[in-house]
Parts: sequence; C-alpha cells; structure tokens
Amino acid sequence: MPANLTIRLSDEQKQQLDRLAESTGRSRAFHADQAIRRYLAEEAWQIQETLEGIEEAEAGDFATDEEMDESFAKWGVNAR
Repeated sequence: MPANLTIRLSDEQKQQLDRLAESTGRSRAFHADQAIRRYLAEEAWQIQETLEGIEEAEAGDFATDEEMDESFAKWGVNAR
C-alpha cells in the first residue's frame, strides 16, 4: 500500500514541479515519485560500486602501471 510523505520545497522547486506537471499532464506526485525512484536507484548503485571497490582494494586488486597508461592514453591524458 502506498505511503504518504510530506516534504518541503522551495518556492522555485514547487513552481518547477508545477510547470512540469502541467506540461506533461501528470501529477506532481507522479513526478516526485519518479524522481525519488531514480535517486534511490542511483544511490544504491553508487553504494554497491563503492563496496565492490573497497573489496577489490582490500584484496590488493589494483590496476598495473601498464593498465593505467592504457586508460590514460584512451582519454588522451599524459599522467606522467
């Protein structure tokens, strides 16, 4: 069952949300729900990637100098 949530928005944020709702024919609640869903997914991904990176570092799984040089070269960066 959906739960209610009350949030405080600045006047500007409320106006932006109102304009978005009006221009799309969707409710403010719909857009707020979509924004929260995206935020939660992004944060969950970031946390998971961080935890995996920590595990790799703790296991000593680091890129070699050659691998780093290849990565920098790919982006046109001279890091040395």
